Amino acid sequence: MSDPIKTKEPSFLDAIIPLIALIAMLAASVSYFADNSSFGPNQIALLLAMGVACLIGLKNGYTWGSIEKAIINGISISLGAILILLTVGALIGTWLLSGTVPTMVYYGLQIIDPSWFYAAACLVCGIVAMSIGSSWTTAATVGVAFIGIATGFEMSTAVTAGAVISGAYFGDKLSPLSETTNLAPAVAGSELFAHIRYMLWTTIPSISIALILFLFIGFSHSSGNVGSTEAIETLTRTLESTYNITVLNLIPLLVLLVLAIKKMPAFPAVAIGAIMGAIWAAIFQQELIFSMAKEGVSQTHAMVTVIWTAFFDGVVVNTGNTEIDKLLSRGGMSSMLNTIWLVMCALSFGAVLEHLGMLRKFVASILKAAKSTGSLIASTVATCIGTNLITADQYMAIVMPGRMYKEEYKRRGLDPLVLSRTLEDSGTITSPLIPWNTCGAFMFGALALTSYEYIYYCFFNLINPVLAVIYAYVGYKIKYIKDN
Repeated sequence: MSDPIKTKEPSFLDAIIPLIALIAMLAASVSYFADNSSFGPNQIALLLAMGVACLIGLKNGYTWGSIEKAIINGISISLGAILILLTVGALIGTWLLSGTVPTMVYYGLQIIDPSWFYAAACLVCGIVAMSIGSSWTTAATVGVAFIGIATGFEMSTAVTAGAVISGAYFGDKLSPLSETTNLAPAVAGSELFAHIRYMLWTTIPSISIALILFLFIGFSHSSGNVGSTEAIETLTRTLESTYNITVLNLIPLLVLLVLAIKKMPAFPAVAIGAIMGAIWAAIFQQELIFSMAKEGVSQTHAMVTVIWTAFFDGVVVNTGNTEIDKLLSRGGMSSMLNTIWLVMCALSFGAVLEHLGMLRKFVASILKAAKSTGSLIASTVATCIGTNLITADQYMAIVMPGRMYKEEYKRRGLDPLVLSRTLEDSGTITSPLIPWNTCGAFMFGALALTSYEYIYYCFFNLINPVLAVIYAYVGYKIKYIKDN
């Protein structure tokens, strides 16, 4: 949207200055605050970089009123995600209290061997995500359980998170129920199921390599390790003494999966899952609830306050084991507030850059240099990743580059399937690798991670865009309109 008064198009220098400022401040944030950088410092870096962009916009004739409106519009697109984030926090809280997550951990410890644990986490999350079409729901339910199992096996939670995210995005990408899988062909002008079939050429090799890597890492962790065996026994005994473990605890999970398969929107589906967790807690975990309540209160008072608190502030379990307490004590809507803060700051920054024409300036410069088909596809991949970095939203990373490059792909005779596949290979896949992106922030919060080290183990998400670029330059499985 342009201002009523005369505005000037930004120069390339205008467009690059806010990005340089952001990169410098984010680097300083990580350097000075390390793993705590996303708990305030990164948000300030994003807001200050946005301030730099606003000053350039004012210089170019834009009014503060129009910039402020763009910021509000940018934040508004995240409101749906914010609602889901809050309900996921509530769901984790009630499912920890009800024993749903602990029961998944308990049975997982019985049937999974450490040597193939990482590969199993990736594969199971892939199957679940393909069935329900949601990487977020998969990570917040099954993924949380795998993080707990990893603790029992004394295995890396960073590698486990990488396996969970790899599987979740593999399944999400190939599911006809997924929003992004429907969005990419809609933007590019291709057909949904043809788009899914065409993605198999890059997706299957990528997940195969990822599974081999997870198996290789897993085999280095001996299933006969004494420390691991002792940790498993300790966690199992603690779960048995703390919770009423029964397969009935898994019913809220099954209900949530059925609702997702039936295509119920994520917000009401997750909310129903959270409410079911509260009901199940009241039925199956009364002893735990009474132990968590204040002394001297009635049973009714204890039941209401503990379950109510699980919704907004999660649960605090005291087992006497610090590591296990850390695993079981979390959740609640309040646990997602920092993630929401980060998302809102990042979307504000991206909205300002888009409104001031800075993103268009980048793409125009890129298209001038993209002479061959390989360089065009590589440029699309780079633009999708850049949009994920700047706008902090995977939907924007599909829609904006899709609109910008659609005519150029058509002019060069490339089938719309090439564009839709490229948008998914880069826009969808790379979003959880960026800490301040909605997806990266969600994964960090939902899986209760303390370090960004998990990014290095999201093998599927790292390999897929690289494979897409290799295919482009080699000319392998690049479809032209004349081929039809």
